[in-house]
Amino acid sequence: MDLSYFIQPVHPLDKPYGQSIEEDRRSIIFADELGYKEAFVGEHFTDLAEPITSCLMFLSWLARDTKRIKLASGVTNLPVYHPVMLAGHVAMIDHMLGGRFIWGIGPGGQPSDIEAFGNWDVDRNIKMVEVFDQVMEIWNGEAPYDVAGEFNSFHTSRTHNPAIGQGIAPKPLQRPHPPIVVTALAPYSHGITLAAERGWLPISCQYVQAHWVATHRPKLMEGLVNAGKKEDPAAWRVAKCVFVADDEKTAQAYARSEDGPYGYYFNSLMTKLGGGGRIGLFAKYPDQPEDRITLRQSLDTQVIAGTAGSVVDQILALREEIGSFGTLVYTGLDWADEALGRKSMQLMAEEVMPRINAALGESAEAAE
Repeated sequence: MDLSYFIQPVHPLDKPYGQSIEEDRRSIIFADELGYKEAFVGEHFTDLAEPITSCLMFLSWLARDTKRIKLASGVTNLPVYHPVMLAGHVAMIDHMLGGRFIWGIGPGGQPSDIEAFGNWDVDRNIKMVEVFDQVMEIWNGEAPYDVAGEFNSFHTSRTHNPAIGQGIAPKPLQRPHPPIVVTALAPYSHGITLAAERGWLPISCQYVQAHWVATHRPKLMEGLVNAGKKEDPAAWRVAKCVFVADDEKTAQAYARSEDGPYGYYFNSLMTKLGGGGRIGLFAKYPDQPEDRITLRQSLDTQVIAGTAGSVVDQILALREEIGSFGTLVYTGLDWADEALGRKSMQLMAEEVMPRINAALGESAEAAE
């Protein structure tokens, strides 16, 4: 099992903006030093708690400060971008990172962003796919471009001048394009199947209850089969909120307190998603009444917390519940206590993951 990193992020509203994004930057540099495989960064335009307004711009800030870790948009909200702009931005950052870029894409789910960009009454999934396909037309086609769509149409036929390179968009370093990843939320999501058929791979979201996440794996396998590919669980990333400490008392106090960073995170997400009719993602069981879905329940059932040994046991139990998967995506939260935040990331990389992979290796040998 590989280990990756993800930040939305969610910071207290009274934390200075510059301090928040500098903290996020340092957390990814630290993840690189610890050997995390990937780092995904979220993007929102009208949310002071989630203040990274351009994940691509943020990742470019990290291009020279990181060495091995692959940097990923998590996600680029396609419906708000013109495809020509997006094709150029993604191609450039792929070259800036020397091919260490993963393109996470999505329709955007932040309600105020949807309102601000005029997408409230638009089928954002359809618009997202159109934008993506038009970017592919640019990268896989040749100038001059003449592309027509429901939401965007463009051409460069009037100004195309190949002698000076005018009217020609750059292509990414990774061909035909960087790896594509999408976020999976909905139970029994048919979107996961459609994504896998296209060669896109899902990350099951960290705030979705495990019994719903378990429905994602068969939908992914269905899509892989439909595409004529091997049913490989290594293609599946699963994100979780995890906190590891040297002692159990510290772990429980930091990660399960309603007033702590994990409590703040889940309260923010439950408020936003509850207002959008998706509070059921936090339900402990499928038919749980909405008025019984509480912050206390989410902290008790959706956060993995404890000493290294305890966290190993909890992650292995999660794997038993949802099925095998290839990458665990550690969710980075606000460093309310920077020393504890760093220590958790370190213990996760240096103690938890080696023990998990040793246990998985022993299980595989026993099964042979």
